[in-house]
Amino acid sequence: MIAALVEGRELAETVVASLVAGVGVTFAFSIAIWGVGRFAELSRSDKPVAAAAAALTAGLALTFVGGAVVVGIVAMTSK
Repeated sequence: MIAALVEGRELAETVVASLVAGVGVTFAFSIAIWGVGRFAELSRSDKPVAAAAAALTAGLALTFVGGAVVVGIVAMTSK
């Protein structure tokens, strides 16, 4: 009987999860950067409502990124 050195299905799940997480977190961080830039631009243009919306967008995106980091650390330390 030959022992399986690599579980193919688990390896595929890990690769897909890492790609989705990598692209998702990168996208969320880029949205945060965009929101901060728009906030700075709109606050100088005396458009407080739009600036607040951009700041809220940046804050939500940064919250998502922070949550993803926490989930990643928990997942790594629990195994």
